[in-house]
Amino acid sequence: MPPDSRSQHRFGYLPVMVLVVLFLVGVTVYAVSVLREPEEKRRDPAACTATVNGASYSLPPARAEVAALISGISVRRGMPARAASIAVATAIQESSLRNLDYGDDAGPDSRGLFQQRPSQGWGSEDQVMDPVYAVNAFYDALEKVPNYAELPLTVAAQTVQRSAFPEAYADHEAEAKAFASALTGQSPAALTCTLDPPTASGSPDAVLAAMTAVYGSVDATVEGDRITVAGTDAYGWSLAQWAVANAAALSLDSVAFDEQRWTRAGGTWAAAPSSGNAVVVTVFRMMDQS
Repeated sequence: MPPDSRSQHRFGYLPVMVLVVLFLVGVTVYAVSVLREPEEKRRDPAACTATVNGASYSLPPARAEVAALISGISVRRGMPARAASIAVATAIQESSLRNLDYGDDAGPDSRGLFQQRPSQGWGSEDQVMDPVYAVNAFYDALEKVPNYAELPLTVAAQTVQRSAFPEAYADHEAEAKAFASALTGQSPAALTCTLDPPTASGSPDAVLAAMTAVYGSVDATVEGDRITVAGTDAYGWSLAQWAVANAAALSLDSVAFDEQRWTRAGGTWAAAPSSGNAVVVTVFRMMDQS
């Protein structure tokens, strides 16, 4: 007798059914493993985000620190926020906001945040590798550009840099403007950072030293783990958002200003009791495990 065709079909389906079952088992095992994975391993990558006029841009914390340095020095010098936008966009293009110890296509001796060349009169190699020096050198040159704040960003940046790719600066204008607006204090509570848990205690003295390196002398008091810095309006918001941008490096736990408070645990600004005309920065302290 010929074989039963129905039996052939039934047995022909078995390999497919086995594969389907194995696939479903695999999906289930993966889902359970993800759900059981510790929360800290499933966090989004640490990032700082500037949100201005409904548009958001993110940077890794180490690069947000550089944007904060550039913007804070413009505040110290009394320059308009436009200067910070030009400088941040330039540093994004030249170094991706990194203090590079090597040159690129601009020249073999290019160094630092802006790829400044000692052979072109920017200073010694050690000087251009000092971020504070490099930023001030950039601003010294920018201030000599007539009406720089009214020029297209790429024109102002190119007048300072004399780059082989002058139009490239414009590619970073929107991102630079958002970070500069937040970090110069023009846009309050616009910079947030979502960070990994700290691995070390913070130091109020280290916070104060870093802040004064950018802003110069500040009116500050230290009490325990808390630093209180006098500041109002845009200046206060610049200080506050500089602190948030540096929270990873300085092991900060919270920053408060103008009835708003950023916390490392939450990663965002939220309503809080008024701190008066002062920015209040609290460092993180590791629990004593002894």
